[in-house]
Amino acid sequence: MPEPRFKPCMQDQPMLLPPDIGDLVPEGSMPRVVDMVVRSIDRSTLTALYPGGGAPAHDPQMMLKVVLLAYASGIYSSRAIARATRENVGFLWICGMRPLDHCTVNRFRTERVRPVFEEVFSEVIQLLADMGLVTLDTYFLDGTKIEANANRFTFVWAKSTRRYKEQLRARVRAHLAAIDEMDDEEEALAPDDPSEIDSEAIAEAARRINERIGRKGVGKRPKDEEGRALRRASRMLEGEWAERMARYEEQERTHAGRGSYSKTDRDATFMRMKEDSLTNQTKPGYNVQAGTEGQFILDVTCHQRPGDTACMVPHLEHAEGTMGHLPSEVVADAGYGFEQNYTWLEERGCDAYVKHNEFFRECRNSRWREDPMRPANWAYDGEADAYACPEGHTLSFRREEATRTDLGYESTTRVYVGEGCPACPLRGRCFRSKDPEAVRVLRVNPTLDAFKRRASEMLHTERGSMLRRRRSVDVETIFGDIKRNWGFRRFLLRGLEKVDHEMRMVAMGHNIRKMAYALAV
Repeated sequence: MPEPRFKPCMQDQPMLLPPDIGDLVPEGSMPRVVDMVVRSIDRSTLTALYPGGGAPAHDPQMMLKVVLLAYASGIYSSRAIARATRENVGFLWICGMRPLDHCTVNRFRTERVRPVFEEVFSEVIQLLADMGLVTLDTYFLDGTKIEANANRFTFVWAKSTRRYKEQLRARVRAHLAAIDEMDDEEEALAPDDPSEIDSEAIAEAARRINERIGRKGVGKRPKDEEGRALRRASRMLEGEWAERMARYEEQERTHAGRGSYSKTDRDATFMRMKEDSLTNQTKPGYNVQAGTEGQFILDVTCHQRPGDTACMVPHLEHAEGTMGHLPSEVVADAGYGFEQNYTWLEERGCDAYVKHNEFFRECRNSRWREDPMRPANWAYDGEADAYACPEGHTLSFRREEATRTDLGYESTTRVYVGEGCPACPLRGRCFRSKDPEAVRVLRVNPTLDAFKRRASEMLHTERGSMLRRRRSVDVETIFGDIKRNWGFRRFLLRGLEKVDHEMRMVAMGHNIRKMAYALAV
């Protein structure tokens, strides 16, 4: 049997001349693409971040290359990035064989470059457009939830805060009312409405009680009932009650209309994550909205609201600043099919290929679509402004109701009331009520209904069908790639502003990966 043979390993072989490390980084590789992208950015944007003087700082272009290469490679920890500058050939070439400290990396990405990173991101998007990789005309929008860097058990619920605050108000008022009953000659301490009790009211009540104690000469250990009540009220108003009321008011300010927040990251809101859908457990996180074209991320923003509906307008306003203009076509799923969003897009001349909440049933459920009990199928008399149900009963117009959403959008609903409903044989199919004399009340939003019909028409065109098919593979794919393939499922930074910046760095890393793949073809 022949002897096994091996190629020689010259690990310890000295070299007469050291190799050029650039020869070890092939053309078209990720470090080369990052170098090309950063060189195309205006250098003055980065150098303006430094005031001058002191010890020489690391070159900002080199630092930006290191950070972007790290995020494009799925390396997010500052210590892991610093280790890569010592061990990874691509990083060694980028930083010129001068390894970085993790504090330097973290300080640059979280503090130094943050004020201008949106401008840098915008320049890269324009570079993609100049290279012909995107047109900036079609915008596929969707959202996903990403967990915050916060303890999932340190939650503060808005409902609990309100309940505890009302209980404290009732307790304070009851105690002050008991003191008022002891001495009718003194000015009343307890307000008529408990909702008037706040931190200022508690401080004022404590001041007045202390004045009464001084005026009546109540000692530290009074023997009479009124003296003990005054001393206890003074102690509680200046101590526990004042502290609790201040805490509840601070919690309400932090909630700012949200239903919850985390004590670890006060900007994070508790949301249901798809990763833990079976456990039905909420986690502190952010709602990440991303707009894409050709699987390139054109813009990304982070929001505190769990629902996508209220995020569309602020996201597109930000995207307009990033791209320089609004896209001519916006494609989104039914989570964005809201009257305010349709109105906003129409006012700005954007074609809204946005599904509404009934679009899926319109397409798939012919029984529901053709159901005669569905109000959309009822005959409408424009002159009489009335609807006719399948039994021929008339629903006449009665009034208009104006509603305002928590976003401040005003909507108008027209109310129609039926006649002859108590004896109608289709009453059980038409509506449910325990009152035998109840009649059908129909609420119609003409503006929203018109937007829904327009959206359905556009989505069923040849162009709309193509965009619907592309949306699922265009924008949803990037979330799976970032979260599943590249392991970014949890933010490292805290606070809405820093989280927004971190997500934009992740988006930049994704775009650089896609650019490298596109240039390699």
